[in-house]
Amino acid sequence: MRIAVIGGGPAGLYFAILMKRRDPGAEITVYERNRAGDTFGFGVVFSDATLDNFERYDGPSYQRITQEFAYWDDIAIHVKGTVHRVGGNGFCGCSRRTLLMILQERARELGVAFVFQTEIDDLAQFAGADLVVLADGINSRFREMHKEHFAPEVDLRPNKFTWMGSTKPLDAFTFLFEETEWGPFIAHAYQYEAERSTWVFETDPDTFQRAGLDRMSEEDSARLMERIFAGFLDGHPVMTNRSLWRSFPMIRSKRWVKDNMVLMGDAKATAHFSIGSGTKLAMEDAIALYEAFRKHPDVPGALGAYETGRREEVEKIQHAADVSLVWFEHVDRFLSFDPVQFAFGVMTRAKAITYDNLRLRAPGFVAEVDRHFAEQTRRQGFAVDVDKPAPPMFQPMRLRDLVVENRVVVSPMDTYSAVEGVPNDYHLVHYGARATGGAGLVFTEMTCPSPEARITPGCAGLWNDAQEAAWTRIVDFVHAHSAAKFCLQLGHSGRKGATKLMWEGIDRPLEEGAWDICSASPVPYFPDSQVPREIDRAGMDKVLADFVQATRRAEACGFDMLELHCAHGYLLASFLSPLTNRRTDEYGGSPENRVRFPLEVFRAMRDAWPAHKPMSVRLSATDWAEGGLTSAEAVEIARMFSDAGVDLVDVSTGQTVSHARPLYGRMFQTPFSDEIRNEAHVATMCVGNITTPDQVNTILAAGRADLVALGRPHLVDPFFTMRAAAWYGVRTHCPPQYLAGQDQILRNSVRDRADLEDLKVKAKPKTRAELKAEAAGAKLAAE
Repeated sequence: MRIAVIGGGPAGLYFAILMKRRDPGAEITVYERNRAGDTFGFGVVFSDATLDNFERYDGPSYQRITQEFAYWDDIAIHVKGTVHRVGGNGFCGCSRRTLLMILQERARELGVAFVFQTEIDDLAQFAGADLVVLADGINSRFREMHKEHFAPEVDLRPNKFTWMGSTKPLDAFTFLFEETEWGPFIAHAYQYEAERSTWVFETDPDTFQRAGLDRMSEEDSARLMERIFAGFLDGHPVMTNRSLWRSFPMIRSKRWVKDNMVLMGDAKATAHFSIGSGTKLAMEDAIALYEAFRKHPDVPGALGAYETGRREEVEKIQHAADVSLVWFEHVDRFLSFDPVQFAFGVMTRAKAITYDNLRLRAPGFVAEVDRHFAEQTRRQGFAVDVDKPAPPMFQPMRLRDLVVENRVVVSPMDTYSAVEGVPNDYHLVHYGARATGGAGLVFTEMTCPSPEARITPGCAGLWNDAQEAAWTRIVDFVHAHSAAKFCLQLGHSGRKGATKLMWEGIDRPLEEGAWDICSASPVPYFPDSQVPREIDRAGMDKVLADFVQATRRAEACGFDMLELHCAHGYLLASFLSPLTNRRTDEYGGSPENRVRFPLEVFRAMRDAWPAHKPMSVRLSATDWAEGGLTSAEAVEIARMFSDAGVDLVDVSTGQTVSHARPLYGRMFQTPFSDEIRNEAHVATMCVGNITTPDQVNTILAAGRADLVALGRPHLVDPFFTMRAAAWYGVRTHCPPQYLAGQDQILRNSVRDRADLEDLKVKAKPKTRAELKAEAAGAKLAAE
């Protein structure tokens, strides 16, 4: 094969090494615009898992790399004069220049050719090559030259950052947070060789401007960083190397392959520096491309396999990086937190590290997190144990006079099983089982205040005496046999009404028996859906009266709490989103106008509902569609509901329009709850692909929500919460009929948990930092 590699960074060099090892007869040439020894930046960082990969693929370069690396185990978080250290992370750092020299030397040993100080203006000179690898970095000219084909998307993030260095020695991957007269500054720092450490400084654009960094020279900006972080630098200088302040570009390319050309490394995709994966991503691209050629000797087959097989892993890393960078972009949201909660948020920001994971690696740190959460709870008037606290999910919470004994919620889940709106024995068993299963708060499915407010013929209602009696029966059972509190969710289907049962075709229009539907504007959900009439003032008055009447019936039933559904594209949500609200009157246009009618309904319900009982509102914080509701607007809307008396915002997303494209993943809606909670300063409940007690504790301990709702996990496991309590050694309320079973699961869980944790500890290989420390200790003992 004849292979041209454009770009002499880690990705291109490592691919050349692997391919030349596989096929010594291959003609491989690396073209680099700079000189052999030139490099910009300071150090690179890898995890132990990445080094394991290097060891498997090329032993000689691995040996040389590991001889040069600085190893550490801890992450150290410095904020407000405190330091929190978390071990067991397994990181290592190396000079970027040293890494390049090692890879260049290894490539030369194998017979790879190099052409330095050469600008490649076009690819015509490589017409005879079998393969052209485009590894020319983040500003790839060849990606841009063929951007119609590669279709790169560049999201230029708002924060400003720069790479600098220092002689300050570091024994941990270090995060430093400094509040200044201009705003917050962040440093991401790690040692990469003796007396050398990398420092990435970051701040938001407003702070950047206020500090005058936009007008400073490279040298002046370095001196400013020295002053800001002087308390940690201990007199060590900050050094520069083309250390220009810039914005980070998140790059995603729709295609990676064109003919015999392939993008690799930063040319195809970037990952934010806050998760330290840029060089890792590039070199693992090289491994993936090599593996594709090992399995598919023909170029088209190999390139197709590379793109198909590698994309998912790259997108997972990018998603983690996205979540991490957003946390740092909004760090001012969390600076009011207690330092231990702040540090927990830093550790868990990207979702890869969780509460249980940290309990294994840093039990003292998590014990401190638990104590802090318990102290917060005690300050709310609860006599909870602070010395041996229960985990966050089993701490009580108060909303007005309502007290829930834990933070786990059975999410409102439509069951479409009512007859003429009347809940029946199915609903009694459904809600009764989940209430006795230990959750602190149970929500009903969306219940409709009128026949025309239903989504489907199977939806529950509360507009007549028969429905009121049926709901009263269920409420009485829940109160008699559990400690759970019971919340009624009221909502109007709007444009998504008169549709089939979920299992017959979700949101599809009824073929017969449909009723008249309304919405903020006459916009059908699907093109073939019934076109709703634009609701007029008389229609609004009827809807408002129906909600008030249902509110009075809810109080008669004995419900503990009430929620107004303003999400998922239903009637009230259709006013909130610009995609479904095209009105030109006082109910359309600005967010203040769009929220007007939902607030009218809420205020009327609040007046009819007892003052000592709480009310919540469910909102879709984003429509997941271009031109839809923004998260910033959702914060403003939540703030307006809070001012009107809302005690809790139930944060959901989407389902507004049929062409929405949600970004699914673990806890995927939690960032929106985080934003509303900490920007609008209102209690929130999060929901969305939350499946484990570990995730519940992670969310609560990091201050991203006050309650956590689970839907699907409760569908098949009514006793989810009681099992979780047993796992953590917490005794919750249990019906006397089931006490023997609770005693048994508490006993079994102690053993099962100890066995699992012991297995995890034994299965986890020692980090290189631990092995190095052991070797040094053994050597010292021998001497």
